Amino acid sequence: MRILVLGGGAIGASVAEVLCSEHRVTIVERDPAVARLIDENPAIDSRVIQGSASQSSALFQAGALDADLCLAVTNDDEVNLVAASVAKAMGSRRSIARVYHPIFLDTSTFDYRRHFHIDRLVNLEFLAALDLARVVRLPGALGVENFAVRDLELQEIEVKNATDAVHVPLREVKLGKGVRVAAIVRGEEVFIAGAEDTIEVGDRVTLLGRREDIDAAKNQFAIEPPQRLGVVIAGGGETGYHLARLLEGQRFAVLLMESNRERAEFLAAHLDRTIVVCRDIRNRADLEEEGVPSADFFIACTGDDENNIIACVEAKELGVKQVAAVVGRTDYLHILSKLGIDYVTTPREVVIREVKAHLNTGVVISRRPLIPDSRLLVVELDVLEGAPVTQHVLATVGLPRHCLIAARIRGETAALPGADDRIKPGDTVIALVHSDVLDELVELFSPGT
Repeated sequence: MRILVLGGGAIGASVAEVLCSEHRVTIVERDPAVARLIDENPAIDSRVIQGSASQSSALFQAGALDADLCLAVTNDDEVNLVAASVAKAMGSRRSIARVYHPIFLDTSTFDYRRHFHIDRLVNLEFLAALDLARVVRLPGALGVENFAVRDLELQEIEVKNATDAVHVPLREVKLGKGVRVAAIVRGEEVFIAGAEDTIEVGDRVTLLGRREDIDAAKNQFAIEPPQRLGVVIAGGGETGYHLARLLEGQRFAVLLMESNRERAEFLAAHLDRTIVVCRDIRNRADLEEEGVPSADFFIACTGDDENNIIACVEAKELGVKQVAAVVGRTDYLHILSKLGIDYVTTPREVVIREVKAHLNTGVVISRRPLIPDSRLLVVELDVLEGAPVTQHVLATVGLPRHCLIAARIRGETAALPGADDRIKPGDTVIALVHSDVLDELVELFSPGT
């Protein structure tokens, strides 16, 4: 694939280094000194253009007219928006822009992504929060937030009791209109659930729907509400804020520690069910006074690597069961497990995973494994004019056996489509599909097939 990376800073250079061995990568960097360093780096086998990412002349020279993927990852949100938009207009098949400020992701006032015709806005802080949220939730919810479907999620439950919902075909199980059984794990087998499949005692079942609907559906399996877990978030920057929003609710008691009083007051006003305290995580006494030793999880995301590492070591010594940190410097990674830190996320890794998910052709926007190393995929697809999937309702459109349409995004509305619903051109669809039948699914979304 032909990939255009706009911005040669730490993120852009890291992405280029990972991709250049398998793809044709061109980097556009404004700073001559940085451009020269990248050009002289033997680990980055890519073409380097010195120029402004937001200027059409530099994009033309870099090959935006026929690029398969354009990644605008400079440190300037406005430059990224303009650059990704111009590249898309010039002919790049997909364009992704990195943004930091939350206003660019808030569609309640204005939809920047649609206005600039950009395929995806990526916020590294939100991606890091998602990564950390999955660590806390397991076993639990695998969020669908990566696809901008923030009101739907996937939750995994373990069926321990023989209720009326067990041993009967799923078509007879009344889970409620807004909930589906998405996948079943039975021993070593993982499969997408069909109408004739049954749930057995001992299965791990993935439910798809809105959180409140899923909680109600759990009654069908006599699932007792789990004990609330205590989560302490150290640092109220964008990552800490997003993480608190992802976790606050019935399952977790969230405490957020922020040393800046003005920021703490902002967080307290914008988080509904999170306790916000103005405390210094570098002070052991503050950690003890806020009950950190009794927490189930301690997550440090202050924006300072050293503070995050030290705070996690302190929390571990105080008795916290699991500790996690956001660490930017990759040269620290080899020592962190030796210090007792259970999980580490880095901006470099989360953005590389996001980019790799988008290395697709045709109507496939992105794809990820439902479970790590699984052949079950979560796939995001464009719905184009003339695609076979638009010709009939879902019940008769001819979906492959091991496939489930998980969500339909139309404008700003996400819905869980039923058998009588119809997919329309312009929609975006999220599907769960086994890798063996992915090609069959793609054919349904490809015009002229």
